Amino acid sequence: MRASTRIASVLTGLTLALGGVAFTAPAAQADVSACINQVERELQGGEAPDSVRMACYVGLTGDQAHCVSGLTAGGVTNGTAASACRVAPE
Repeated sequence: MRASTRIASVLTGLTLALGGVAFTAPAAQADVSACINQVERELQGGEAPDSVRMACYVGLTGDQAHCVSGLTAGGVTNGTAASACRVAPE
């Protein structure tokens, strides 16, 4: 295979891969936002601290137990933590 053909193939592959990341990134952010919004509703308009944002991100990865424990450690009730973590990976 010629070098110019190989370079073109690699660049095409990178473009497709990066394009896929661009399409999936907003969905991931929306999932974390749904988790954070659920917690903020319990806080009745208060902004969620960074610990809540981190716990919701952990929930996005599918680790529900650590998500719930992180939220409850931050003062969120167990019921709200469980429901917020449930919506994170969706």
